[in-house]
Amino acid sequence: MSENEPQSQSHGMANALEYAGFILLAFELVKGAIVRPVKAFYENTVFAPGMAFKSYEEDVKPRHKNEFEACLLYLRDSMEAIDSEDVFSIQALSKHRNELAHGLPSMVQSLEAKHYMPLLEKVDRALFKLSRYRAYMEIGPDPEFSRHDIDWDAVKGHEYLLIEEVLQNVRALWFSPGMKRHNKAKQAGTRKRGPLLATL
Repeated sequence: MSENEPQSQSHGMANALEYAGFILLAFELVKGAIVRPVKAFYENTVFAPGMAFKSYEEDVKPRHKNEFEACLLYLRDSMEAIDSEDVFSIQALSKHRNELAHGLPSMVQSLEAKHYMPLLEKVDRALFKLSRYRAYMEIGPDPEFSRHDIDWDAVKGHEYLLIEEVLQNVRALWFSPGMKRHNKAKQAGTRKRGPLLATL
């Protein structure tokens, strides 16, 4: 073991813990961005007979026993704000979050953020799509805004901005010098141990 390897392992563990913290925070923000607006839409509102909407209990909750999943399916099936690929990506983030929350001690030495970057990019796109949809629904019909030439494909809702910042931190963490040193050391260690393992 080189004298730099313990330091690299320390950096690797610190980065893994930091990454896990970002993912746990990101999921809570995602959960709030999905559940809170749907509940707010129905809160203290009585819809007239014949309208497509009835109540949160009737329109949303029967879709799944888990409230988060029910709101996710509602946004796809009723509001068409996201599609099935977006739903699968967000569900995969939820699964990843649960794995980190319950299995981090056994993962901390081998956790590599690069394996999850494609997933996080998909989640980012899904949430941006949802944020853009909400922003348009909230202010698009307002005559004050309709007079302006707004590029709705570039609009970011307020709830998305914090999630975007967290995901940017995850990207920065993966490309940090400490994480790069840890990965190089781990690859070197694997190469050194390979022949020994082959003889067992």
